[in-house]
Amino acid sequence: MKLFDVYPLNNITITKALGSYVWDNNGIQYLDMYGGHAVISIGHTHPHWVTSIEKQLEQIAFYSNSIIIPLQQQLADKLALLSGKTDYQLFLCNSGAEANENALKLASFHTGRKKIVAFTKSFHGRTSLAVAATDNPSIVAPVNETDNIIFLPFNDEQALEALFDKMGNEIAAVIVEGIQGVGGINMATDTFLQLIRELTTKFGAVYIADSVQCGYGRSGQFFAHDWAGVNADIYSMAKGMGNGFPIGGILIAPHIQPKHGMLGTTFGGNHLACAAALAVLEVMENENLISMAKQRGMYLMNQLKSIDGIENIRGKGLMIGFDVPDSLKGLKRKLLEEYFVFTGEAKPNVIRLLPSLAISRKQVDEFLEALKEAIQSIKEN
Repeated sequence: MKLFDVYPLNNITITKALGSYVWDNNGIQYLDMYGGHAVISIGHTHPHWVTSIEKQLEQIAFYSNSIIIPLQQQLADKLALLSGKTDYQLFLCNSGAEANENALKLASFHTGRKKIVAFTKSFHGRTSLAVAATDNPSIVAPVNETDNIIFLPFNDEQALEALFDKMGNEIAAVIVEGIQGVGGINMATDTFLQLIRELTTKFGAVYIADSVQCGYGRSGQFFAHDWAGVNADIYSMAKGMGNGFPIGGILIAPHIQPKHGMLGTTFGGNHLACAAALAVLEVMENENLISMAKQRGMYLMNQLKSIDGIENIRGKGLMIGFDVPDSLKGLKRKLLEEYFVFTGEAKPNVIRLLPSLAISRKQVDEFLEALKEAIQSIKEN
């Protein structure tokens, strides 16, 4: 049987991982500045994370949400502590797309409305409504197309105000990434997020903070939206939440009331997933990783700005992007194949850096040296 060929693959087989390094089946060590797409939050195979999963696996891995699972409440309590959203409610699921599906559905239930505002270059997932709210027609199947999604230019306050003035009472929700990941590390301005909060409050709509990639401490705050000093009504989470174990969730403001049957999931909040996610938060707390992400990110950004050739360095914490001019075309591949460094990308010309929040200063310097050498090599050739 063939695998369904939907991923362009690097000809690399990773067989081992630890901290910010991975090794292939030939024993070659790679520096991981990609974090498996911002998933690795506390470092690969962190000992506390591994032990927590092993201990839980020896007790019970799964039972359905028809019974009390104390780990879910433990996770909620620790999330409240680290995020500061102490009066919010938690619904657990399995992925970022599922988190956004539930966030959008809940907003529609709460308001009784259908219209959703999303933005250019957004990415919210590949499932039904999440992909409809994603600004990439090539991954939206005909069955996903709907006139209930309204796309506006990202960071365009005037367009947002004009839309709400025209049809604010029809809008169920605004969904926005604090920092667009797949779109190319595009930063939402503080005033833009503050205006979303003001307008959604005024018109009774729901502010959904898509924090799947930019949340969980990656930006140097628990949620990237926190930099703007706003509180959203719903936060969606996933990637860094389990450090590689599949788990997602939404934090829901107290004024949005639940009812039985409103949302549901078979695997969401299972024992093993909660053990993994709880271990992630414990490591983040004990190792002060949110503050570390802020510090490492500032250092990395400042150093990148001194490197000749790359352009438009931007980001917060350890969610950083820069543009690669045509003269340095092939930089990402060169870093991987000749310098053994994994990085991310956004088409057509952005390199994205999404390393573990636990990356060391020495490892950051290791990346910077590799980047300088790769750039010099391209220039000489």
